[in-house]
Order: sequence, then structure tokens, then C-alpha cells
Amino acid sequence: MKRTTTLLLLLTLFHQTIVRSQSTATYTVTFNSIWNASDHSSVPIGAHWSKLVGATHKTPNTFLELGQLATTGIKNVAEFGSNAVFNNEVNTKISNGEANQYINGPSLGMGPGNIIIQNLQVDQKFPLLTLVSMVAPSPDWIVALNGYNLLDAMGNWKTSVVLDAFVYDAGTDSGSNYNSGNVVTSPFEPISKINSFPINGNKMGTFTITLQSVLSVPSDNALETVHIYPNPTEGIVHVQNMDINELKEIQVYNLLGKMVTSRKKGSSEYDFTDLNPGIYFLKITSKDNNHKVQRLIIQ
Repeated sequence: MKRTTTLLLLLTLFHQTIVRSQSTATYTVTFNSIWNASDHSSVPIGAHWSKLVGATHKTPNTFLELGQLATTGIKNVAEFGSNAVFNNEVNTKISNGEANQYINGPSLGMGPGNIIIQNLQVDQKFPLLTLVSMVAPSPDWIVALNGYNLLDAMGNWKTSVVLDAFVYDAGTDSGSNYNSGNVVTSPFEPISKINSFPINGNKMGTFTITLQSVLSVPSDNALETVHIYPNPTEGIVHVQNMDINELKEIQVYNLLGKMVTSRKKGSSEYDFTDLNPGIYFLKITSKDNNHKVQRLIIQ
């Protein structure tokens, strides 16, 4: 009842200019590693997984593609478990409207076990999910979920799926075993599934994706091309594809529909570090009183 009341308050708050609703789903994603000596030849000393990172986006194969060369970001994840360049690649896609968030999941300090990403907010405009983690130690091997669509054929959010997780060679290092020395592949080769020793083509685990909730978030066609990023954010928000002179005000509301802060037009960057971590609604109002409302997560 309390959640229903909250949604009614929000819909009332924005009813003057809302022309349609955009839904946002909350998911829990679990990577369950089954790394074992029987299926994968051995579990070397120090076996672990790098941070499970990724993005939600619009178009398939945005960040990696089987049969194509790895980007520098994917190469660095696969070889070193380093995510900085991949993070930059995601932010570039966010800035051009192709993606809407960088996913910074935890790591796993052992071979078998679980990595869990909780409260993953997925916007209906960006329903494709990509995730990647390094098999460590390894030359350049990863498990990856590439552009999985969380919407079904009818446009509804999928409720629960379990997907096999296989191991892929990024094609940048020619080592043939977990502890092989650095052997740069020249020229680089396309990303491929490892069907030979030591993985033997066997799955390395599963991705379980479970729907937790769905929320209708108001949206407005007039400001369709305006992008707000990064999201989640530590407090600094950028507004792109909008003439600052056309911006009237930015307001932030909590989940009870109460405005907690506002900013007048100033620049394309806005500081909300004074707000406590949590889920908010950010409302942009233009001079001609068009609106865009988007869920904002402050970490």
C-alpha cells in the first residue's frame, strides 16, 4: 500500500506534462562459478575472478562481439582484470546516448563461488545487459554476458532466467594454460570460445537474473534526446544534448514525491554530493515548461 501511494504521489506531481511512462526494472544478478578440476582440467592456486563489470545499453555487440577483435577495454579486463579503460569506453557510449550506466560489480577471491550484483536498475530504453569478468589466472580469458535483452518479445521485463557462462579467449595473448607466461598475439585474433584444453568447452558457471520490481517512471517526448549521466553517480551529474540557455531548472525528488533540492541553470554539470546515497527522481524543466524525469541513483 505504501509503495502504491508513493507512485500515485509521483504521478500526480508530474501530471501536467507527462505524455507517457517509461518503466524501470530492478534486478539481482548472480554469477555462480563452478570452476572445477573435472571440467576445467585444474583449479590453479590463487584462482579468482576480477570484478564483474558491464553496462546496460541499446544495441547488441556494443562492447564486445564473438568473432570480432576485442577493444582495448576488453583486452585489459581479460589480461589484467583492469577495468579503467573499459569504464571509459562505457562512459563514451553513455555520452552519445548508446548506453546509460556502467556496472561496477564485486570480485570473487576464489575459483568456485558467487558474485552478486544487487539492485541493478535497468531502464526500458536500455534493456541490453553486458557483463564481463577475467578468469584469473589466465592469459586473456573471460566469462561474458553479451547484450542480453531483459525485455521479452512483448516488451515485458523478463522475470527470471538462468544462462550458461562459457569462457572466451580475447585473442590478445597466445598463452595456452592458466599460468602461461605473457605471449602477445600478433596480430590480435577475434574473440572466440575456448573449446580446447584446459576449459574443454565446458561451461564455467551460470548467470542468474531475477526481477525484483518494476516501476513506471514518467518520461517526456519533448526532451527525449537529453541525457543525464553518470547514473549511478557519486553526486556529480552531467546534462548533455540540451542548450543550457533553454534550461529553466533541475529539481530532485525523493521516493515520497518531496522535492529535496533544486538547481537553476548554470552549466552542464551539477553537484548533488550534499544528498545522502539513495534513489531519487531528477526532473529537468526547460524554459517552455517541457520536462524530463529520470530515476537517479546516488551512491
